[in-house]
Amino acid sequence: MKNDWWKQSVVYQIYPKSFLDSNHDGIGDLKGIIQKLDYIKLLGVDVIWLCPVYESPQVDNGYDISDYYQISKLYGSMDDMDTLIKESKARGIKIMVDLVVNHTSDQHPWFIESRKSKDNPYRDYYIWSDQPNDLTSNFGGSAWSYDEKTKQYYLHFYSEQQPDLNWENPDMRRAIYKMMNFWIEKGIGGFRMDVIDLIGKEPDKKIKENGPKLHDYLKEMNEYTFGPANLITVGETWGATPEIGHLYTDAGRKELNMVFQFEHMNLDKQPGKHRWDLKKLDLIDLKDVLSKWQDSFSEDGWNSLFWNNHDLPRIVSRWGNDREYRELSAKMLATLLHGMKGTPFIYQGEELGMTNTNFESIDDYPDIETQNMYKDRLATGFSKEEIMQSIHMKARDNARTPMQWNSSENAGFSTIQPWMKVNTNYRKVNVEQSLVDPDSVFFHYQKLIALRKEKDILIKGRYELVDHDNTQVYAYKRIMDDQELLIVCNFYETPADLHYSEGTKEEDIGILISNYPDSPRALDHLLLRPYEAVVYEFNKR
Repeated sequence: MKNDWWKQSVVYQIYPKSFLDSNHDGIGDLKGIIQKLDYIKLLGVDVIWLCPVYESPQVDNGYDISDYYQISKLYGSMDDMDTLIKESKARGIKIMVDLVVNHTSDQHPWFIESRKSKDNPYRDYYIWSDQPNDLTSNFGGSAWSYDEKTKQYYLHFYSEQQPDLNWENPDMRRAIYKMMNFWIEKGIGGFRMDVIDLIGKEPDKKIKENGPKLHDYLKEMNEYTFGPANLITVGETWGATPEIGHLYTDAGRKELNMVFQFEHMNLDKQPGKHRWDLKKLDLIDLKDVLSKWQDSFSEDGWNSLFWNNHDLPRIVSRWGNDREYRELSAKMLATLLHGMKGTPFIYQGEELGMTNTNFESIDDYPDIETQNMYKDRLATGFSKEEIMQSIHMKARDNARTPMQWNSSENAGFSTIQPWMKVNTNYRKVNVEQSLVDPDSVFFHYQKLIALRKEKDILIKGRYELVDHDNTQVYAYKRIMDDQELLIVCNFYETPADLHYSEGTKEEDIGILISNYPDSPRALDHLLLRPYEAVVYEFNKR
């Protein structure tokens, strides 16, 4: 497993702006992360995914990069970054940086040059057109913006301040690989690749994701950068199917280790509509999607396992119960995910059971996507109440409120008013309180992570769904040689039955982890309490 070390890893994602403010300016920074490395080590993870800290105008919270070789003054300095890499390494933790190479900021020197004239050497680093088509931006409106100086339009699949790079240009690709190698030489442990499925775009043919040259570019990137270095690589691929997933991740293809696919995270939106158009999750649909990905990657390729990230709302508010069953449902959702085959990703605060916000004013939601959606929906006839309900459930801002460290003012995140309001429940949900409660969500995550290090079956065992048609219980097995685990999760707050009779005697059943102190060992007729989650181990004789 030496070359596949990332299969045994657990990744912790940090959104630096909201993690910890060390210099009292209301914005999280690199020194704040360094201060909390022992906390991250205590959790047990061995990789930190660091959202962008490069120089940026911050139109899209750092995903609009103006200089790949500099650290934004918001977050500190390159010396701070070097210290973070060094101090993390001393604790057995690797740093995976965000790689944003589908687009840059319009303040990047390449784009500044590109827009000077049609024959500028950097013109072809971006995509220009005399006649824009009807492609749309993921942030709303047209994907084309007119540039007065050269009388042409440039492509941007995000904000107009985020022009798309032209991957057909070999000079541009070489410049990207040079930059990636700069970071590899710094000692980073890998790359998370932002919207990487867009780099093969062919806008003239209206091809956005999964363009015909996408995998050629990734193979070339692998060869010239991270491939020989044995790093962790994960691509963000909103449009991936299992078949496409294998193109990225099958070992012999030499592209990426794994991808983030979002099929399961789209199950609570109305079919054919936008994610803001809410519908209730159907557990059978969730079983079908997760099982499809588990089964498809049983032999080759590899899955990422996640509920949360900086683009998604808090899972305990989304599919759990963030009120009277907050801790039980947070533990259930963690157990369900971490028992599966793949590399688990934990988003900052998830290990505390942090929840969505419920701010009343749109002014308290700073994300450009949320703001644009609010204006667009108001203009098309939605009521403010309808729009705010969608925001409370689905806005990216829900994940971006400051980390809740303690019950002091501003949740211990900062000594001054933070860049974004703190969730109002911080006095009840915070790190300080979690660490003195042995039954906290934090220690449940810690135990789940430790189990992955101890039990090879959680890394290598095959997945097998149990009782598909049960509308309340998600149960599955992990099987390897003569070893077997059964993971049982009541997904709801009403008690639920699971019938599992394979003749195993009660004395031959062990419990590896549970979110109740007294879960039963008898499985022939199992009555599960609200959000009860248990990992059973069968002792073969």
